[in-house]
Amino acid sequence: MSRTEYYADPAAPEPNSVVVAASAVVTDDRGHVLLQRRRDNGLWALPGGGMEMTDSLPGTAVREVKEETGLDVEITGLVGPYTDPRHVIAYSDGEVRRQFNVCFTARVTGGDLVISGESAELRFVHPDETPALPMHRTQRLRIRHFLDGQDQPYLG
Repeated sequence: MSRTEYYADPAAPEPNSVVVAASAVVTDDRGHVLLQRRRDNGLWALPGGGMEMTDSLPGTAVREVKEETGLDVEITGLVGPYTDPRHVIAYSDGEVRRQFNVCFTARVTGGDLVISGESAELRFVHPDETPALPMHRTQRLRIRHFLDGQDQPYLG
């Protein structure tokens, strides 16, 4: 299934669902950030996805990181909630969503990097490399907020 992301685009389709989701900024011992190149749109992104009925939000982030990367992680903090109504995601199956995403920080506790059906590529990236990667602005925002190292979470 393909995915198209819109931001403040008057041509964006009207959303027909709201999805609660979680993502994680996973870092290694050198401070590099784990990113995945998504199969559905070819863009680089933090691992994350929709919450299931049996999940908590932190549990969603842990599960999604495992599913998408093969790594086991422990949640270590909060980057913030992201709820911008100008961000619309359209899927080829007809779903057009607004996403309420809570972004956490996490550290690796085990597992091995393994490309999933959702990822075309995985790698830990030095923060200085992120501007050159094709990435949606909402992902850049989360990474920037993490790198800013604020004492309080972003409240968006």
